[in-house]
Amino acid sequence: MKIRRTAQAAAVLAAGSLVLAACTSPSDDDGDTGDTGDDTATEDTTDGSGEAETTAKEDLGDVQTVEGDIFYSTGQDEFTGYNSLTADTYSTYNNVIMDRIRPEGFFYFGTDGTIYENEEFGTAEAVSGLEGDDPLVIEYTVADDAAWSDGNAIDYADFLFEWVSQNPAWLSPDPDAPVFNHVSGTDYTQTNVPTGPQADSWDAKSFTVEYQEKYPDWKLVTGAYLLPAHVVAEQIGITEEELVQAILDEDVETLTQAAEFWNEGWLSSPGEVPDPAIAPSGSRYQFMEGGWTAGQSITIEANPNYWGTPAATENITFRFLDASGHNQALQNGDLNVIEPQATVDTLPQLEALGDAVEIQTGAELTWEHLDFNFNNGVFSEEEGGQALREAFAYCVPRQQIVDNLITPIDPEAVVMNAREVFPFQPNYDEVIEASYDGRYDEVNIEEATRLVEESGITTPIDVRIGYSAPNPRRTSEIELIKSSCDQAGFNIIDVGSADFFANALPNGDYEVALFAWAGSGQIASGQNIYSTSAPQNYGGYSNETVDEAWTALAASLDEEVHLEQTKIIEEELWNTLFGIPLFAHPGVVAHTAGMENVRHTATQNGVAWNAEQWMLPE
Repeated sequence: MKIRRTAQAAAVLAAGSLVLAACTSPSDDDGDTGDTGDDTATEDTTDGSGEAETTAKEDLGDVQTVEGDIFYSTGQDEFTGYNSLTADTYSTYNNVIMDRIRPEGFFYFGTDGTIYENEEFGTAEAVSGLEGDDPLVIEYTVADDAAWSDGNAIDYADFLFEWVSQNPAWLSPDPDAPVFNHVSGTDYTQTNVPTGPQADSWDAKSFTVEYQEKYPDWKLVTGAYLLPAHVVAEQIGITEEELVQAILDEDVETLTQAAEFWNEGWLSSPGEVPDPAIAPSGSRYQFMEGGWTAGQSITIEANPNYWGTPAATENITFRFLDASGHNQALQNGDLNVIEPQATVDTLPQLEALGDAVEIQTGAELTWEHLDFNFNNGVFSEEEGGQALREAFAYCVPRQQIVDNLITPIDPEAVVMNAREVFPFQPNYDEVIEASYDGRYDEVNIEEATRLVEESGITTPIDVRIGYSAPNPRRTSEIELIKSSCDQAGFNIIDVGSADFFANALPNGDYEVALFAWAGSGQIASGQNIYSTSAPQNYGGYSNETVDEAWTALAASLDEEVHLEQTKIIEEELWNTLFGIPLFAHPGVVAHTAGMENVRHTATQNGVAWNAEQWMLPE
């Protein structure tokens, strides 16, 4: 799925069709975010101890949890509950905490989007489907000693309940009013009901999942967001075995009761730490009793009952602090790790702190773009159409935007000419060569003016560019666009607003939308943006060639098919001008000098992706 990124440089609200793996919630800095195509290796950043040897999590050897409290902030928003997967609770601010408490699952994203196996949790093996045979069947085996902090095993029941909670259309006669208030609710439509090795295997450690079609992102579905099935069963007055049987029997009455608890029973009021009796940990950290001060912070502590490699540091405290105060908080020692929005002022401000902090920078799997509104307005086919979209593309000063706003942060930054492949990925040049001829690389006011006249729209042509405000970098981008495009007959109007994602974007109240998609390593997630009537196709773009290419890509496990269909998609998106890509976002991380294992990541997980390995200076 694609997600929007926030000014706090964390992933935002996911409203997509792919798995919820590694996704978080809506934001101010970037918009909905999406995932890149290839799982490829790039040069990694350094941590406090030097250059990392892998884009995966480091093997730290015999880890012993040490005393200490690391302070970190994603932003100012309060934590709202143990279940961060509802449409009301799915946010950066919740998931950055719950990702430390929920089971980690079978796979995780490395710093470059490469998908790595998490063998400590278990194994996932394709027993058919990868060699051309049908169907795609995955056999999962959970570690024998994997358990919730209350001692209940993590088993088949948990995965089966995960399946039903994310598959409301299977349960509800009305897909528009599912009983589970899941943020996505479409992830498991790709699969049949997970099956255990035998009829009475509700507590089994192994099970299989069969896909209805070949699905390239299968690694990111099962086990991505587990919650304890035994707690749900207890809360509605049945056994865990009876809950499993209710799912297998399609017992709507029982499952509706389970959904009511899933929707509401794990929510929290500010300052009220979730009760461990209903909110056990499945990972290295757990909630600390009395550790939540409303409006200030929440602290999690090492889980003493965790079966695998323990947390490196005893406590992590998440401060509810507006991003504008993060640099100062780092200087004051109120925060140990920050991930500020990368602006031209960010690095000088951090460098001014001297030897007290260490800084990391690197490109991210997040990219800035301008998207046209095809549903209504001057760029729709009913009005200015293709000619006016081309005119706008010719006058947008993409190189100047990169030179002025991005290169000071990332000297290697370039204008981005693709959507599904990034400039630092191996297939980028090959895709560009096949899909784009470079015609919009340089501003051409003369050609833009000619096309404006060809469109037949009377000048000056009002073009409202919407984005989530305040956002200084985006304000600067629009100023540069206005300076150029007004020369061609446009009248660029900045209509940034705090509620852009909630109102203007879904309601089509703009001519051009300026935001970003953030990704991790998914292959088929772009289908949810560019296909006709897809949930995140906000502008109403429709193209039969693109639809067919995405269908072919999403139904194949062959990397060559993915590459060839990506070329087709990219070429058609350029030919018809779905929108205009601008640049890959630069990332900045700063932390207390001497900390170990703090590592910038290109993915939407943000710097906290390996927070269980962070260590304070000795």
